[in-house]
Amino acid sequence: MDGEKRHGWFRTFVLGSVVGASAALAAGSRRRRIQRRRGRPRGLAAFESAPCYLELIEDEREEPAVQDARRDA
Repeated sequence: MDGEKRHGWFRTFVLGSVVGASAALAAGSRRRRIQRRRGRPRGLAAFESAPCYLELIEDEREEPAVQDARRDA
């Protein structure tokens, strides 16, 4: 009887592992498809379109004008 309980427990464990792994793979695949549909930029393009990076670029463009004004004064 004890051997049958162990065998049943192991079978349930393996079945649950397989179902859980397949659900995780399906969720990852679905997430990638959704992101592709949204057209999100990847890699460096994602960084370059970030608001904080755009603000930094604007500040750098304004700095030379401020420095030139200081030299003239």
